[in-house]
Amino acid sequence: MDGDTLYSIGELARRTGLTVKTIRFYSDRGIVAPVDRSPAGYRLYDIDAVARLELVRTLRDLGLDLPTIRRVVDRELSLPEVAAAHAEALAVQIRVLRLRHAVLTAVAERALTAEETDLMHKLAQLSEDERQRLIGDFLDAVFGGLGADSAFAGVRRSMTPEIPDNPETQQIQAWVQWAELALDPDFRASVRRMAEDHAAEQAQGDTMRLRRDFAAVVRDQAGPALAAGITPASHQADPIVAALAAHYAHVLGRPDDAELRRLLLLRLDSVTDPRWDRHFQLLAVINGWPAPESLAPAFDWAAEAVRVRMDR
Repeated sequence: MDGDTLYSIGELARRTGLTVKTIRFYSDRGIVAPVDRSPAGYRLYDIDAVARLELVRTLRDLGLDLPTIRRVVDRELSLPEVAAAHAEALAVQIRVLRLRHAVLTAVAERALTAEETDLMHKLAQLSEDERQRLIGDFLDAVFGGLGADSAFAGVRRSMTPEIPDNPETQQIQAWVQWAELALDPDFRASVRRMAEDHAAEQAQGDTMRLRRDFAAVVRDQAGPALAAGITPASHQADPIVAALAAHYAHVLGRPDDAELRRLLLLRLDSVTDPRWDRHFQLLAVINGWPAPESLAPAFDWAAEAVRVRMDR
């Protein structure tokens, strides 16, 4: 019976698929000890050695070091506890590898310089606290001092990246690119101007619905015209510009005159920065949101249509 059978190293190697050299190595370190010696002095092992060696091979494949393995097979350590500790360590390694993969992929795809690569690497490796400080600094720079009403609170939430604990490569890349935008003083200034415009419009007495309604009006008026191939300078665009101006005049509580058209154009131009669209695209990737609809083409069309009529 197997329980009474003793095996030489060669026989043990055939049963386990390990090499004689490997088994001898484990034996010399006391992980799989012989139970006897042959008359010629060769080491002999019992059936328990087969099970120990199979466990050792599995644990080695999983990345455990030999001292830990010895303590596990000798039952000095609990295998579940060891597995939990190593799983946690592997999770950290996986995150590091994902960060490296994301940075290297971005370097290759975007043909980054050495300086840009260094910045991307640093941004990718920020701790959670460092990320939150960067996010908070950006949002404070944009909204600080403009009021704490619910409208601004909602906009602030909609502009907050929340990278998950185990992000995918594309989320890491999106986070780094978002951070680059957030650190750009010119982009901060552009977003700040939009926030100040919104605050000023609210202060003039109209609605909390301005951001949503104005964007919807531009989309609903300019979008179909753009799709139909109507040029901003054509007479077919006249009623569209009139509708946009009427809506904005109502929002501001003032007549549709030259000054109103100037303000309308400034409002339209303020949201045609392509970085604004990019900002929300990156946020969607980071936060796992659906890809946002780009309003840039409609706003570009509307801005040009208003500008042409102001120059006439």
